[in-house]
Amino acid sequence: MTIAPATPSPEAILLVGGKGTRLRPMTVHTPKPMVPAAGVPFLTHQLARARAAGVEHIVLATSYLAEVFEPYFGDGSALGLHLEYVTEEEPLGTGGAIRNVASRLRSGPDDPVLIFNGDILTGLDIRALVDNHRTTGADVSLHLTRVPDPRAYGLVPTDEQGRVTAFLEKPQTPEEIVTDQINAGAYVFNRSVIDTIPAGRPVSVERETFPGLLAAGAHLQGMVDSTYWLDLGTPQAFVRGSADLVLGRAPSPAVPGRCGDRLVLDSASVAGDAKLTGGTVIGPQARVGAGARIDGSTVLEGAVVEEGAQVRDSLVGAGARIGARTVLQGAVVGDGALVGPDNELRDGVRVWCGADIPAGAVRFSSDQ
Repeated sequence: MTIAPATPSPEAILLVGGKGTRLRPMTVHTPKPMVPAAGVPFLTHQLARARAAGVEHIVLATSYLAEVFEPYFGDGSALGLHLEYVTEEEPLGTGGAIRNVASRLRSGPDDPVLIFNGDILTGLDIRALVDNHRTTGADVSLHLTRVPDPRAYGLVPTDEQGRVTAFLEKPQTPEEIVTDQINAGAYVFNRSVIDTIPAGRPVSVERETFPGLLAAGAHLQGMVDSTYWLDLGTPQAFVRGSADLVLGRAPSPAVPGRCGDRLVLDSASVAGDAKLTGGTVIGPQARVGAGARIDGSTVLEGAVVEEGAQVRDSLVGAGARIGARTVLQGAVVGDGALVGPDNELRDGVRVWCGADIPAGAVRFSSDQ
């Protein structure tokens, strides 16, 4: 009897170098992938899902606050992974970052390499994407998802076999919306294709690499997987993603506790009559006072929500304090900020790290 050799596990590149500008003030002191979601740095969820799909070797392409990653994750052994870190001296874009870490890969020319963006929360079937890549003989495969309104995204139409036929810029008119399929930010590259990306300069994989490969006749395959997908690029989306992880709507083996309406980390203190709902997370050493109501929100390490405060769809940064009876609705309060009692902050308001808002100073404000 002949036994077929086992298919080797693919290795992966995680692009975690972005500055997270749209997420400020959440990313002033913390790189975007390290901001806690459902109680652990968001990157933990991505690493755990990759490991569950059989990936063992991951190279992290870092740049902004690069020194934060390795002290936290080390060599990756705690997650059953082997992690390596490569730091860009100058920002290189998505394609440039992929090329910059190529020397750390162990794959042969025809082996698949997974590539993930560090700000996408998804239920993608990673194994299915790799299997589809191998079966179709593609040079590059893209995870595509369908969205109700694709006007904010580049479109990726495919033929009946799933082969990519074009990369279209964000549509400006209804006539330009030829598909609801968009690039969902996860790819499989043949190792040899990575070596064709120019080295030592910024390259956009979306605007340069993919269109260039298509024009050269390469086989680019799209796989539509419309399970859970969320771009965590804004504070509101990040808070929503964290809540969905706690609620079990977004899958992750790294949530530190059972899925449900609330996740209270060890060493946090919550008053008996406080009400936590909607996937709310209370971080370590945080405190929630009597009668507080917190819904669909994240309260980070050491923060305080005082008695009678109401917090909905908001993020309270590490060490911040929300005064008694204050109302937050869709707001972000930066690390160490103080929002005094009897304030009302709504509709996308962002309070900068270390800011001090006196009692009753703001009764209503809207996104600027």
